[in-house]
Amino acid sequence: LRVQQHSAQHETELRLLEQSLQQAQQEIAVRQETLQRHEQQLRHNELELRQLHSQLAAGQERLQQLNHWRNECEQLNQELRAQREVNSAQEAELREVTIRLEETRMTAEEKQRMLINSEQRLTSQFENLANRIFEHSGRKVDEQNQQSLDRLLLPLREQLDGFRRQVQDSFGQEARERHTLTHEIRNLQQLNAQMAREALNLTKALKGDNKTQGNWGEVVLSRVLEASGLREGHEYETQVNVRLDHQSRMQPDVIVRLPQGKDVVIDAKMSLVAYERYFNGEDEREREAALSEHIASLRGHIRLLGRKDYQQLPGLRSLDYVLMFIPVEPAFLLAID
Repeated sequence: LRVQQHSAQHETELRLLEQSLQQAQQEIAVRQETLQRHEQQLRHNELELRQLHSQLAAGQERLQQLNHWRNECEQLNQELRAQREVNSAQEAELREVTIRLEETRMTAEEKQRMLINSEQRLTSQFENLANRIFEHSGRKVDEQNQQSLDRLLLPLREQLDGFRRQVQDSFGQEARERHTLTHEIRNLQQLNAQMAREALNLTKALKGDNKTQGNWGEVVLSRVLEASGLREGHEYETQVNVRLDHQSRMQPDVIVRLPQGKDVVIDAKMSLVAYERYFNGEDEREREAALSEHIASLRGHIRLLGRKDYQQLPGLRSLDYVLMFIPVEPAFLLAID
């Protein structure tokens, strides 16, 4: 009987254990299903996170490009202001030349009036002298008196003719000088208009074309290197294509060949728009905002250049750093100050 009781008790405990096991298995299944859903959600979140990172990187690059475009206009605006100052100086010079021309014209007219008056006085004196001679000689003048009269009047006639030639030469010289001065003024006006058009065309080109903007910075960098005594193709090279693999390549702006087989990479970056807004700001708050944007743009260029790792390019014996060239020195000085 006791054995039967123990057996029944064991069977009861066994059924309870089986029920507990089934409940545990069901709970495990539910938790596994929940875990799978969480894993799927986690993978989905990771995918969304990668997409957001990609979108953020693209947005940052676009923002850097926009900052780059804005900053690159500063130098153009500065050059345009300088050109306007030159134009103002030329206009002032033109006004001065015009005033001198008007004074010369008035002086010439006054000389002309004086010469005409002198000629009239000489003519009147000549007529009076002739009348007196005729009155003195009488109405009948013989050949001898006529010759004497001619000898008497010949010096006066020659003097009058010489005076008339002098007047004509003076007017001719003044007319030639006025024509030359007018021609020079016209050339100065045409040159002024041409310089204004060229400055405007350069401003439009550098504002609207990224390739033109980059080329302009590279041209300035090349001129600086040439002014330093370096020769392209010898001490430095431009736009060198360096292949990383079959599908990608890098193209640094300039590689300078240093002594002892060393290289250094220089990349030109323009940052002008915020710089222009800083100088044209109407109040201190606007200037401070533009200055912060200008500094942020330069830092963005530095980060972008750092990610390219030009110093790690294969085939280069580069130093462990890369130089960034800013073609507008005042923009650089403003940022570091």
